[in-house]
Amino acid sequence: MDHWFQAIRQIQHRTAVTQGGVKEPKELFNHFCERNYRQAFTGVYMKSAGRNHSAFVEGVARLREHGEAATPDVTIIMPCLNEIQSLPNCIANALDALALLRTKLGMSGEIMIADNGSTDGSQALATELGARVVPVAERGYGAALIGGCRAAAGRYIVMGDCDGSYNFVEGVAMVAKLDEGYELCMGNRFRGGIAPGAMPWKNRHIGNPGLTGVLNLFFRTGIRDAHCGLRAIRKDAFQRLGLSSSGMEFASEMVVKAALLKLRMTEVPATLSVDLRDRAPHLRPWRDGWRHLRYLFMLSPTWVFAVPGMAALGLSAMIFGVALLYLAGILPGEPVFGTSWSIVAGFLATCGHLALIMVVVAHLFGVRRGFRLLRPVIRRNARWGSRDGHAKSAAKQPVEIA
Repeated sequence: MDHWFQAIRQIQHRTAVTQGGVKEPKELFNHFCERNYRQAFTGVYMKSAGRNHSAFVEGVARLREHGEAATPDVTIIMPCLNEIQSLPNCIANALDALALLRTKLGMSGEIMIADNGSTDGSQALATELGARVVPVAERGYGAALIGGCRAAAGRYIVMGDCDGSYNFVEGVAMVAKLDEGYELCMGNRFRGGIAPGAMPWKNRHIGNPGLTGVLNLFFRTGIRDAHCGLRAIRKDAFQRLGLSSSGMEFASEMVVKAALLKLRMTEVPATLSVDLRDRAPHLRPWRDGWRHLRYLFMLSPTWVFAVPGMAALGLSAMIFGVALLYLAGILPGEPVFGTSWSIVAGFLATCGHLALIMVVVAHLFGVRRGFRLLRPVIRRNARWGSRDGHAKSAAKQPVEIA
């Protein structure tokens, strides 16, 4: 496998020349070559995967003979930003997944790297290893995945992080669920298993359970791990969702909008391993956690406007009611609520009324943007109003007498 080392060194050299020089010390480059590339392409790894890779290559050859190579069934997407250390392992693992897809489900596939502006030669290395590279100019985890999904050729999309923490072979079970009729399949790391050191304590016991709990309280998705990086979705379902988040909140947006549009969702176990990178991850727990929580509130007018609005109206009604009882002489003694409290009650009633109007406006905005279904009550009233309007307009039309 010496040709792999020569190719990789040539890629790194070309990148250094074309991109103004990648400051990568020779010792560090040799270190991650020894650590990652030999593990991915030599020895026991390739021997154990040999049969699956042979089946994959034979299946691709048969597709080309029948002219079907341009339309794969499955696209495996990995967002990438300077992931040259982990790319070989991830692409080799994705090849295993495609081989199993061919042997178990009879499906073809492709590997896509959604590159977010890497400067370490990741694009050239991915191309050398057989993946299709799609550049995404807008920065961010969500932006990279959205760009990759838009360019995906397959009718089923499997997405996973490009750091070696997820096993793409587990995506085969997700594709099988999509083939059964589900539109979105999530991985569940708490069911599949989390390796020691793979997830910080605060993320495992506070962040993920807390955000997933709020998400299920607001939207009743039934998903127990809404932020797993390994997930699969049908291409037509992705197009219906109209996803727009550029950051890490993309994970919540996909599940929330799928629930709002009542897509069929399910979960399968997924494992989480320690990533292969020597640097810190792109995830910033507190910043990204706040962005997730803010996005959940933004998509839930019920909890942002309806619940506080109803509470304000209820409190206002209680104050006015007690004040009227004292004013009518039904309750004896000095009034508990005087003029000042009546002014407060009026203010609460106004705020509550405006909040309920905002609920309707936010709901209709979501319907107009395509990520929310029209509630049956509004639909019935809209139809009644439409029929009444048509009747009135018809009554105003002059009647011709033959």
